[in-house]
Amino acid sequence: MKDGVRVVAWQEGQTIQADDALESAWAGIRAGLRRDVGARMFDQWLKPVRLGDYCPESQTLDLLVASDFSANFVSGQFGDRLRMAWRTAGVAVREVRVRRAPDTAGPRLLEVVHVEKPAAAPAPVVAASNFQPRHGFADFVVGDTNRLAFSAAQAMGAQAQPRFTPLFIHGGTGQGKTHLLHAIAADFSAHSPAAPVLYMSAERFMMEFVNAMRANETMAFKARLRAARLLLIDDIQFIAGKGSTQEEFLHTVNDLIDTGARIVVTADRAPQLLDGIDARILSRLAGGLVADIQPAALDLRLAILEAKRMVAGDPPVPDAVIDFLARSIRSNVRELEGAFNKLVAYGQLTGRAIDLDFAQQMLADAVRANARRITVDEIQKACAAHYRIDPAEMRSKRRARAVARPRQVAMYLAKKMTPRSLPEIGRIFGGRDHSTVIHAVRTIEALRESNPEIDADVRALLRQLEG
Repeated sequence: MKDGVRVVAWQEGQTIQADDALESAWAGIRAGLRRDVGARMFDQWLKPVRLGDYCPESQTLDLLVASDFSANFVSGQFGDRLRMAWRTAGVAVREVRVRRAPDTAGPRLLEVVHVEKPAAAPAPVVAASNFQPRHGFADFVVGDTNRLAFSAAQAMGAQAQPRFTPLFIHGGTGQGKTHLLHAIAADFSAHSPAAPVLYMSAERFMMEFVNAMRANETMAFKARLRAARLLLIDDIQFIAGKGSTQEEFLHTVNDLIDTGARIVVTADRAPQLLDGIDARILSRLAGGLVADIQPAALDLRLAILEAKRMVAGDPPVPDAVIDFLARSIRSNVRELEGAFNKLVAYGQLTGRAIDLDFAQQMLADAVRANARRITVDEIQKACAAHYRIDPAEMRSKRRARAVARPRQVAMYLAKKMTPRSLPEIGRIFGGRDHSTVIHAVRTIEALRESNPEIDADVRALLRQLEG
């Protein structure tokens, strides 16, 4: 037994089933969820959820649903609530993953889990199946802001030995770092199924190391780590200030590099910006390839939403809503996908068609949270700089094409990007009437359809202002 949960030896081709302790805890959690979220929402989304495999090594539990869409929605809407409920349920569950049940899935990729073997001999790290298809390289939408990280991750997972190690990927929350780690593990395990793979968060690394020291099992811990041919560590910033943990991590990295193993590490910032991390570790991490993932630009956000729309089914999501989502939810990709899932789910629940008014109503809180207060003055200055005119021309009475067109673009952007009313915008542009603003907006909308140069100008200004 391990903290009230039965530990089952794992062999290739087998699964680890939840036991009575987990079933009992799940019954209580379900009752609390039904009370908290309401009977209708519970019956629609949470009642069909059933227990899946459990990994005692990482204390990770799978919750199974019928489809990828349901998995995305339940994870996005209830993931934090589920994790908190399980962590406080009195059983050894630290992490919860919502995934499509294997009997409804197509071909399954590999996901790394780690299971205790019998104590007779030190256990190598092993890889087990059940990896969500959406975590593969094929499902990672690539744009200019993540292309280097994507290409480097593909090289790290490929059969040919990469020319660099370690690979250090950094970027903000929800931008796709963990997705790439899972995709690397999947590709690597596909061509080298017998090669030991180890994936864990830096926090988990620290906890296991501390536990091993307390139990006088540090040698077994070291052996397990050094057996890995692919080591993936997520969120390395969480070992900041932990001296003994950092020392062990450094020795692990050095030994693995010496034996030709592959190492991938992620963090929320570049190596040189990590405070409280040993300089020797930073030197090792920066000595491979450092690739960043910047916040998704508008074009990439549109591409991500288009990819989701292609597989979402009914109700259809019109272009206007896709454009609204891409422009309104800019903080991270995970939140963008969650907003899309919420719209589709509520459309299915209520039977209402998804249109712009519906999207604005349902996502008002998310839009407010993402709003950056772009001012008309910022827009005027950006347009003046783009078209190389004096900013004062935005408010002047001149009607020459060289200043009138940039002024119309600025009015169009002011209407599109700020909450200002038409009369307010007109007053800011030199006391013009609201009908002048309407004419400018309609003119630029028409020109974007017929004039590629104007459309390119507007896109460039939108990227600049939203950035």
